[in-house]
Amino acid sequence: MSDIARLWPHPDTAPLDDEALTELYAHRTEPDLRVNFVTSVDGAVELEGFSEGLSGGSDGPDKRVFGLLRMLCDALVVGAGTLRHEGYRALRLDQRRRAWRMARGLSEYPTLVVVSGALELNPAQAAFADAPVRPIVVTHGRAPADRRALLEPVADVLAVGDDGVDLSTALARLRERGLAHLLSEGGPHLFGALLAEDLVDDVCLTISPLVTGPGAGRIVAGAPTPPKNFTLRHTLIADGALLTRYGLDR
Repeated sequence: MSDIARLWPHPDTAPLDDEALTELYAHRTEPDLRVNFVTSVDGAVELEGFSEGLSGGSDGPDKRVFGLLRMLCDALVVGAGTLRHEGYRALRLDQRRRAWRMARGLSEYPTLVVVSGALELNPAQAAFADAPVRPIVVTHGRAPADRRALLEPVADVLAVGDDGVDLSTALARLRERGLAHLLSEGGPHLFGALLAEDLVDDVCLTISPLVTGPGAGRIVAGAPTPPKNFTLRHTLIADGALLTRYGLDR
């Protein structure tokens, strides 16, 4: 496991243990929506087609924070394209993290939420078929009825919006279910849509010490949106990677 140290504020070369990291990434407001991405030094969102190549391996610092953020959230929100492309498995946590959640009155596992307009999802994918908690699929009123019927045995399907997914209403519906702290791992189009609706409160970004060259997209895609000023909360360092957290002061 990689040692992670604090660069800012209060620089300290001593490795941060899990308790200290948990405090740094704790949710400060309720409800909120956090996004988590990894990027290269030159802004690429993927390496050879997948974000995994930027994360530094399963025991790297990015994956350590990745797992921590999943432990802290009530629900993980992901776009259908990312779910398919990255081959998402069932959203499970190890015993230690499950115990941490239950000791604080949280559910044993967070809930997987998939945003999909076309419902091009495979109900046999492990993210659905092996899920410890029944997932939620967020779509809209004109989504194909036959695809919805295929998904309903393995997930709750919420239709919000007539011709497209109404993300503001979707988040309100999730919070009615007690899912206050939401974490999104993308993809870039979902991040762009959330920003367009001014729904993002927190951005966790790992900058991997790689330069990948041209070709890959950015962490945000979609229609242009007005810039928003986020405040830097902290910067950590491990194995040459920078792990940053930014918050929106509302």
